Amino acid sequence: MHNVARTTGPASAAEDTGQMPALFDREGGDAAPRGRRRRRGPDYEQIQRSPQFRSLRSRFRRFVFPMSIGFFVWYLVYVVLAAYAGEFMSTPVFGLVNVGMLLGLGQFVTTAAITALYVRFADREMDPRAAEIRAQAAPVTEGTPQ
Repeated sequence: MHNVARTTGPASAAEDTGQMPALFDREGGDAAPRGRRRRRGPDYEQIQRSPQFRSLRSRFRRFVFPMSIGFFVWYLVYVVLAAYAGEFMSTPVFGLVNVGMLLGLGQFVTTAAITALYVRFADREMDPRAAEIRAQAAPVTEGTPQ
């Protein structure tokens, strides 16, 4: 079988070693010295360590986790009823509408209600606190030591 990877030109030093010299060279290139950052913007690590951010994250979790668990339980009840309580779910309520249809529509209503509650919660509690944290964040500029 022929060597299909063979090149026609002479091999360079980089090809012999398998290293990319300019990309990872910290000695002579313009790469940032160790211990310094090359980006601009807020210091996200400092923000994450701040008590204000921890409080914000805790408040977010106190809203989201119970809401998610509640909806998951409600959905699971609906699925279990549909699977094992067919007679109950097919009980007519009015006309051709039965309990299963109402509970299924209730899933959509619940989703919209949770979305509206979260938007209200975010507007009142999360967004103002996040804006305050953002305003207090000290930006990291190129070459700032860590």
